Amino acid sequence: MRRRLLSSMLLVAVIAVLLLGVPLGVVVVRLINDEAAQELNAEATRVLISVEYAISQEQPVDPKQLASNYPNRYIQVAFRGIAPIAVGTQPPANRSLTEDARSENGVVRVSRDTAQIDHEIRARLLLTIALALAALGVAIGLAVVTSRRLSLPLLDLAKIAERLGSGDARPSKHRYGIPELDRVAEVLDRSAIRISELLGREREFATDASHQLRTPLTGLTMRLEEIVAAAGEPAIVQEEGEAAILQAERLTAVIDELLAAARRQRQAQAEPIDVDEVLIQQISEWEPAFRRSQRRIELLGTRGLLALATTGGLSQVVATLLDNSLQHGGGPVRITTTSSEKSIVIEVADQGPGVPEKIRNRVFERNVTGGRGTGLGLTLARSLVVSDGGRLELVKPRPATFAIFLRQVGENGRRHRVVSGPA
Repeated sequence: MRRRLLSSMLLVAVIAVLLLGVPLGVVVVRLINDEAAQELNAEATRVLISVEYAISQEQPVDPKQLASNYPNRYIQVAFRGIAPIAVGTQPPANRSLTEDARSENGVVRVSRDTAQIDHEIRARLLLTIALALAALGVAIGLAVVTSRRLSLPLLDLAKIAERLGSGDARPSKHRYGIPELDRVAEVLDRSAIRISELLGREREFATDASHQLRTPLTGLTMRLEEIVAAAGEPAIVQEEGEAAILQAERLTAVIDELLAAARRQRQAQAEPIDVDEVLIQQISEWEPAFRRSQRRIELLGTRGLLALATTGGLSQVVATLLDNSLQHGGGPVRITTTSSEKSIVIEVADQGPGVPEKIRNRVFERNVTGGRGTGLGLTLARSLVVSDGGRLELVKPRPATFAIFLRQVGENGRRHRVVSGPA
């Protein structure tokens, strides 16, 4: 990527230099030639005026004076009434620049060697090329700096993501001064925190499981050893076999209990539920508190919607949003339900000051709060929605508008087990 960025920026710089430098060089050459021609024409006009004045005053034209006044020039004077005059050394034909000045009485022709003009043109062109190379050097430097600034953070983020995939869930807390890359780094840090929490729960589950399974397994092993030792005594085998069955049943019960605990942490049993029923129940619970604050709750949108969720989980999420609105919001609270092609959407909005700008991007993080509260409500609410296969998002910071996206009910209407992941 770094090589592609560098090559593309250099290509743009080269094209820009060529588009500006080539026309500039052509203009410089033309300006120098035009300036030299105008200067030579002015000299020819001055010689013509001086010769005409000398003739009008019946004075001779002094070639030495002309040579002294116009060095490095080849001057030819042809007037009626005087002999032709030639002053200076005639330049070579391939390096000659000539200008004429004419009047009714004659003509003056002034020529010069273009070697000095060519030297000046070369000097100006060299200066232009030097400036173009300097511009390219600056462009190369900027390209190198920019490509490093963009590519190195991306490589670093790739390493962080690879490290997360390998199980190292430590947040990097790296920031690069580029808003987009810093946003990605923040998301990776939040993912690392969630992965660390998941790993912690997994370790806790493994510890609990190993402790609770050790005793029944030990008892079962002892009973089986007794059965083997008493293989020739049917009565003892029967007694120990019955005891082993009891131990196995106890082991099964322990396993069921552990799996149920793990399932409560990591999964949700989503089923078709009546969205209106949950919302009306929550409105009934919270309406007295809002009434005491001289506020009201309004239920708007489409009625009769069914969504895949758990009644307890959705109730807790809606209760969290209403509690936040009661504490931090203002005005009436509007709960609006809509249906799209893929989701059932429940929006909860009020007319309060909204979410403070400093925490808008981190409002769902643990322990992040606007001043009052624990900073855990929205984090747990999002986890509950995710465990049902949905999403909880802040769709508008001011006034605060939260949206719950739930899955629509399929045609078969069966229960769906959803393994939750990072919110």
